Amino acid sequence: MKAFKLLFALVIGAAVCTPSFANQGYQTPSPALAAVVDAKLAPSSYLSNDGQWLALFDRKRIDTLQDLAKEELKLAGIKLNPANFSRSRVRNKFTSLVLKHVETGSEIVVSGLPNGILRSPSWSSDSQYLAFVVEQASSANLWVYNVSTKQARQLSDTSLNSVLTSTPYTWLPDSSAIVANAAVNIGKARLTNDSTQVMPVIQQSSGEKAPARTYQNLLTSPFDEALFKFYAQSQLTYIPLSGQGQPIGQPGLIKAFSVSPDSTNILVGMIDEPFSYQVPFSRFAATWQIWGMRGYTLAELAKQPLADNIPQGYDSVRTGRRDFQWRADQGAEVIWAEAQDGGDMKNDVPYHDHLYSLKAPFKRDAKLFAKVERRFDSIAWGNGNGNVALLSEWRFSDRQKRVFVIQPRNADKNRVLFSERSYNDAYKDPGYPIYEKNDLGADVLKVVGGRYLFLRGNGASEQGNIPFLDRYDVKTNTTTRVWQSEAPYYERVRAMLDDEGERLITIRESKTEQPNFFIRDLDDKTLTQLTTFEHPYPEFKGVTKELIRYKRDDGVELSGTLYLPPGYDATQGPLPVLMWAYPLEYKDKAVASQMRESPYEFTYIGYWGPMPYLAKGIAVFDDPKMPIVGVDGKEPNDLFRKQLVASAKAAVDVLVEKGVADKDKIAIAGHSYGAFMVANLLAHSDLFKTGIARSGAYNRTLTPFGFQGEERDFWQAQDVYAAMSPFFHAEKINEPMLMIHGQEDPNSGTFPMQSERMYAALKGLGKEARLVMLPYEAHGYRARKSLLHVLWEQEQWLDKYLLSDEKPEEPVAVEGDTQ
Repeated sequence: MKAFKLLFALVIGAAVCTPSFANQGYQTPSPALAAVVDAKLAPSSYLSNDGQWLALFDRKRIDTLQDLAKEELKLAGIKLNPANFSRSRVRNKFTSLVLKHVETGSEIVVSGLPNGILRSPSWSSDSQYLAFVVEQASSANLWVYNVSTKQARQLSDTSLNSVLTSTPYTWLPDSSAIVANAAVNIGKARLTNDSTQVMPVIQQSSGEKAPARTYQNLLTSPFDEALFKFYAQSQLTYIPLSGQGQPIGQPGLIKAFSVSPDSTNILVGMIDEPFSYQVPFSRFAATWQIWGMRGYTLAELAKQPLADNIPQGYDSVRTGRRDFQWRADQGAEVIWAEAQDGGDMKNDVPYHDHLYSLKAPFKRDAKLFAKVERRFDSIAWGNGNGNVALLSEWRFSDRQKRVFVIQPRNADKNRVLFSERSYNDAYKDPGYPIYEKNDLGADVLKVVGGRYLFLRGNGASEQGNIPFLDRYDVKTNTTTRVWQSEAPYYERVRAMLDDEGERLITIRESKTEQPNFFIRDLDDKTLTQLTTFEHPYPEFKGVTKELIRYKRDDGVELSGTLYLPPGYDATQGPLPVLMWAYPLEYKDKAVASQMRESPYEFTYIGYWGPMPYLAKGIAVFDDPKMPIVGVDGKEPNDLFRKQLVASAKAAVDVLVEKGVADKDKIAIAGHSYGAFMVANLLAHSDLFKTGIARSGAYNRTLTPFGFQGEERDFWQAQDVYAAMSPFFHAEKINEPMLMIHGQEDPNSGTFPMQSERMYAALKGLGKEARLVMLPYEAHGYRARKSLLHVLWEQEQWLDKYLLSDEKPEEPVAVEGDTQ
């Protein structure tokens, strides 16, 4: 049956092809492009808390088509694998593990692991053990690597459930044991849908406003509800390092759990009925409790109702208690937020949130911890006996974020403003604090001498990103630059190995050198290379890179990165150009103009974007900025089309003026909101010869309660929704457009129907268009065959419509399905 469905999907795809592209089945691009898919990138790294061990996991970047074709259930906003009670489309999957000792550079290849996917690595706080999940066809089990014995072993026979919790286990802060989320129904007979029990699906509104975005993969029937309860039900289990697990409490639909810093209590969130067919599980009713380690209930913190009526707005929240967390600097004290504005930031109140706290033994009434003027964002707790913490708040209307230094003993008194900026303002970004483990084993801010915090950041500036390490003095509210990257390298701090910021682990790269780990000693002024990852794209070593700055007609400064093919020089004249972009929204012109790249970063080619086509002699203008700025009291989208076209024109003009681009041979491409951009530019300008739009949305009336950064619903801004929808202006598109979309796209707003309807409109209007629907693929594409085919489709399209003096290559059939 699956094979038939796949063949059917491919035949349908072929049926919409123009004659010159007619094909049956998957294709592969030219060898230089195909090699990019299989390039081996540097492994993912996990540094132990003591800075002594670097765990290097080889990434599994691509899947087989058979992997994606495996059975999956779509329930409550989740795609799950019913065979092993895990999420079916997880990122960060690994295939092997190597441990590297930071001081000596010696390596240990971890052997004896079963066939399967490794995921969710986590070091114990004492750095003696590295835990990870080994996911196999019918189970997902917990494994640990012992630093002392240099051996890995399966810790328990307990099969884990990650349907609701993406990481199905957590270490006790004292490193003595693990609390895991066990799959209680694994191995039991699967539920079947009895046709005699089928009934009408009825929903009824109460008359109360309940705006919701266009979520996908929701519950649709009573049988879906039964399936959701069956696969989501789990049992918390205490697993000591001996491996003899003991159940904690009763099974439930556990969506969150965390252990108190003193390793004596568990904060648990459990989903309650009734469920909803309109919103995902994260907004279902829930009960929050504090349990002892044996599972008995010490306190019930909240009974949250179904949150299907949250007011419209990105900073709107559910009413009542929410955002529960442990204080990392205390043994057992829980903190939560409560909205004071009915959950709606548009309501004018002195404080939009209050924070409350409750200490063990959780018998007394909660105390007011702090008042928050805007919407509560987060708290970063310090290691200085409760003397220092960073409290963050934000607001969407002006994109503002504020961070205060507070004294947790009296959080509303003597606050110091640490940072205030638009969260889009990269130049004012103070960086991210360095963390460490406190005496309890919890993650806290590294506070040295009771007064100094350390911050690492990208260091965005007029000259591009210049990463840094700063020391912040809490007592004087001043910052001192400890170190920053120097050209021609792009180097950033990965960790501190001391309290003074003199010995650092960094990641260092250049335009031509693959990122690698180094130990930098500022006192001795030495730099020692720790890893030697090889260049993943040797065929592209001759690519040249240039960061270009230019202006839009309204004075907004823009930038983009120009890549030229190996061996190109100016005497060869202008080249065909492929632009790849993504619009972003801002409230400030100056912020929109900021540089957010480094001219010294390594040149990644990658299969995802435009870079492989350098091999065909095409110049690439990557990420030319397309800012949409709200000015004079207007929302950004009120000016979307005008500013989008102006940004594109400025990008075209600068390339033509430099003599790089042939103005009659420029293509525009993008993914998701970038695809939406492509269709709009083809409809409202004549700047481009052709366009490639992947996984896009084209009719905004199909996302009536907002999209991207648009908070107004369709009925509040019908003219904006219509003006921005290229579907409404399809008759103006006079350039050929290639559309590609995953048939299983779950992304809010980019239903596959969006591309199908746009193609039907273009075909009906007599426009040149091609639609490629990829079986089993989601918003991003994962299967090797799909990726090769996408590269082939784009290559053929560019050959025909951009490189007009070249003929498209003949289709090359892919035999078998080994990848």
